[in-house]
Amino acid sequence: MNKPTKWLVVVPLMISILGLSACGGASGGDTGEVDKKPQGEKEPASRSAPVPEWADQAVMYEVNVRQYTKEGTFRAFAEHLPRLKELGVDILWLMPIHPISEVKRNGSLGSYYAVQDYKAVNPEFGDEEDFRALVEQAHGMGFKVVLDWVANHTGWDHEWLDNPGWYTTDEAGNVVQPPGTNWSDVADLNFDNSEMRAAMLDAMEYWVKEFDVDGYRCDYAGGVPADFWEEARKQLEQIKPVFMLAEDDQQIKLLSYAFNANYGWQFYNLMNSIAKGQGQNYVEQVLRYGERLATGYPSGTYPLHFTSNHDENSWTGTEFERLGEAVEPMAVLTFTMPGMPLIYSGQEAGLNKRLQFFEKDEIVWDDLAMQDLYRELTELKHAHPALWNGEAGGSFERLGTGGDPVLAFARKKGASKVIVVANLSSEAIEDKVQIDSFAGEYSSFTDGASVALATEQPVTLEPWEYLIYTQTE
Repeated sequence: MNKPTKWLVVVPLMISILGLSACGGASGGDTGEVDKKPQGEKEPASRSAPVPEWADQAVMYEVNVRQYTKEGTFRAFAEHLPRLKELGVDILWLMPIHPISEVKRNGSLGSYYAVQDYKAVNPEFGDEEDFRALVEQAHGMGFKVVLDWVANHTGWDHEWLDNPGWYTTDEAGNVVQPPGTNWSDVADLNFDNSEMRAAMLDAMEYWVKEFDVDGYRCDYAGGVPADFWEEARKQLEQIKPVFMLAEDDQQIKLLSYAFNANYGWQFYNLMNSIAKGQGQNYVEQVLRYGERLATGYPSGTYPLHFTSNHDENSWTGTEFERLGEAVEPMAVLTFTMPGMPLIYSGQEAGLNKRLQFFEKDEIVWDDLAMQDLYRELTELKHAHPALWNGEAGGSFERLGTGGDPVLAFARKKGASKVIVVANLSSEAIEDKVQIDSFAGEYSSFTDGASVALATEQPVTLEPWEYLIYTQTE
């Protein structure tokens, strides 16, 4: 969601659980403790939602069209598709592409998340044919395209405001902004109204039917009733298999049918805390988090892991501000822990500035400082089924070390094995890793050299150094 300039007004229930901001983004100072369960979490439900096969090994890439190029258009962004193909990403998530409301607008250009018309294209980006051409070109190159969908609210000049009962009102009958937030640029929709629901479903179907998009990243998903999302999933699946991502980590029931994945905010917060040297037993927290993914999520579902996205970059800080020298090992963890990894626009170029949210603020592509690392990580992800997503991926097994700061774990799927060892500190360390049954001949991720790992493997690690070993036989 769009975080207004003063974004610290929060939903009390959420802040009490995980320190989340009202618009779904994570508070940068959170400890990221992993023992706290999402609201209403029970034993994992059986998985009934379809999982498109193309998502099994996919890496997601978030596209900020406005800031991506000088032109800020679909056509200009399309020129980057060959580079993104080389980067190896699979799913392109486009931030909202709809016209932005002018009434009560934040800044001069407004927030993508203040939608004026669900069935139109923001003229800032081009027209419908430009968008159609982008989707067709992306599909032709093997990408999938998902749209950001804002169902909880609209901008204040959306035509739906002419329909009585379609919005939440106060006692005086005045339409209100989403309760418990300071999102003054948007009006809260009333999901008790069946006509509004039907219109929302129709709009979601429109982009799948008419433009062949492959699913949705659903903004503030927890602010919309779960039964609406389930009906949306049912209707969309009648058109084509889709991938559904919820911007939420509070309501596990959203994953029982409607969504394939949610946000890995707990791990994001934990990574930030580790990089700052905050807290204790953080290696144990990472291990417990990895183990909980197998028992706390409905079968086949998983979190999206990231070190940055549009909210975190603009409002909490760049990954370099938050993670410092730990940027690379934390990126590695987003690709090797169970779940789907995300790369945000510009991360492959070492983006080290907070992009303005309501103004033009172009990404500089002069130096693709991180392109090789992310390309190598996508190749690693694709090549080793142990690292694939959900049920397609492998088990998560802790490997013994001396504790903080040395983290070690293994992933296994059939003949595919991946071992990760990382020094989660700014000090050099010597330790021993209990490789145990995973002992054998491996290839090193960094240089491809063959390495024999003993059952008790000595390691010497520089500050924030990581080691990855792979085996396919």
